[in-house]
Amino acid sequence: MSGIVSVILALGTVPLFVVMVVSAVLLSVALGQDEVPFGSIVISVNSLAKMQLLEALPLFAFGGYLLAYSGAPNRLVRLSNAVLGGLPGGLAIVAIIGCTFLTALTGASGVTIVALGGLLLPALLKQGYPENFSLGTITAGGSLGVLFAPSLPIILYGVVSGVSTDDLFKAGVIPGLLIIATLSVYAAIRGVQCKVPRQAFSWRELGGALWEAKWEIPLPIFLVIGIYRGVFVVSEAAVIATAYIFIIEVIIQRDIKWGRIGAIARESMVLIGGILIILGTTLAVNNAIIDAEITKEMFARVKPYMESKITFLLCLNVFLLIVGCMIDIYAAVVLVVPLILPIAAYYGIHPVHLGIIFLTNLGIGYATPPVGMNLFIATVRFSKPILKLYWACIPFILLLLVMLAVITYCPALSTCVLDDSSVQAPLPEDDPDELLEIEDLGDLDEPLDKEEVDESEYLEYFDDLLDLDGLDKKPQ
Repeated sequence: MSGIVSVILALGTVPLFVVMVVSAVLLSVALGQDEVPFGSIVISVNSLAKMQLLEALPLFAFGGYLLAYSGAPNRLVRLSNAVLGGLPGGLAIVAIIGCTFLTALTGASGVTIVALGGLLLPALLKQGYPENFSLGTITAGGSLGVLFAPSLPIILYGVVSGVSTDDLFKAGVIPGLLIIATLSVYAAIRGVQCKVPRQAFSWRELGGALWEAKWEIPLPIFLVIGIYRGVFVVSEAAVIATAYIFIIEVIIQRDIKWGRIGAIARESMVLIGGILIILGTTLAVNNAIIDAEITKEMFARVKPYMESKITFLLCLNVFLLIVGCMIDIYAAVVLVVPLILPIAAYYGIHPVHLGIIFLTNLGIGYATPPVGMNLFIATVRFSKPILKLYWACIPFILLLLVMLAVITYCPALSTCVLDDSSVQAPLPEDDPDELLEIEDLGDLDEPLDKEEVDESEYLEYFDDLLDLDGLDKKPQ
């Protein structure tokens, strides 16, 4: 009954956090907790204060929005074009890299379309690229920036799943670069087919672009070295990066007037506020799900039809692509991850590898017809019919699906950069008898041996794991 009510609300215009609150209350009542359902929700929301990693979310969002509304995207595009413009499809490759970079910083590819679309689309068309290709490049080209630091979806996935965010940042590098390389090769082929003139390399233009972007160039280098080499943790990187962006874009470059800072801060905090509200209410739903043993029931129903890891991964990708089309990436993380994490681990899927699969699917879903969010943003931004955007994105979606299959079935692409210590699952501190190492669960390459691990004990362990910060599900 609670599921039916939640679905009806979700299909209407009811905000998602209201759907989550109603779902938590109905599930609590169904479990006989009718005296304290709202108390459980309040405790779940309050538990967000214990998650230190969430400090990075508002800071990175504010810094990303400052960068997006400054002149930095124009300067970085000019620099990229000075370096790559002489290659076949050079400007299209610049567009792909620029959109990916800005999406990584803002955590929202829709913001990238708004910020860079007005600059890149006229430039691509002027240079002779077909309109459909140009629209597809901007709409779908940068959606996989969510795999690179300091991506907000990666940070949120780490918070919800308990997986190290540093490990997720490292794991996303090779898959992300492969995707950029694949799209760049396609852009080069299209550039040759359409006989797009190449920009002659000019040392003078390169020098001018380098000088113009001299303040922005250190930022990605600083983030890559600092985060990937462990110089500082994500929350420290967020403070330093945001302060640096503020000083450069507001005080030194003066691209952003002081009077606009309030509006930019408000816009970025609306995004983060929505994420936190959804996350807090979803935690309450997750606790109710654990009490109702819904995860165990789902696992029992799924297992007879998915005996192999390959079948499970195929079904998971189809499911996540649909989710990515229908639900915002932040809501999808907090809603879906707690449900699929224990089931995926049963099939021997490394939790970091699962995170990369998850985010890649949702990134593709952003631009997947018929209801991908980027499609609607692009149709408004460029004043083009939605059907035209569908056709423009299809070639890119097909390429991204091929790369998704490679990422899914080649886990080494995600896990080869991890330390040996990263193969150990996050463990509950309150019950040492339940310690399990992922390497004991099939070495992450084969489904679990049913004789080695008792399924009920295994799922009980993951129920404890997903009960974030030891939060009491039944408040006294």
